[in-house]
Amino acid sequence: MRETIALSKREAAEILGISVRTIERLIALKHLEVHRLGRRVLIRRVALEGLLRRDHPTRAA
Repeated sequence: MRETIALSKREAAEILGISVRTIERLIALKHLEVHRLGRRVLIRRVALEGLLRRDHPTRAA
């Protein structure tokens, strides 16, 4: 399988073992950078790696 540089929300969620809704929360909280290409929302692999280097709550306190 070829490793892509950008993933859909669903693909990113599968790789991390979390829900798509959690990915959407991280995007809304600006903890995960996305790129929009038309209607597509793409997440760079390096953004996922950066996310894993930091702790990020997904709910407001």
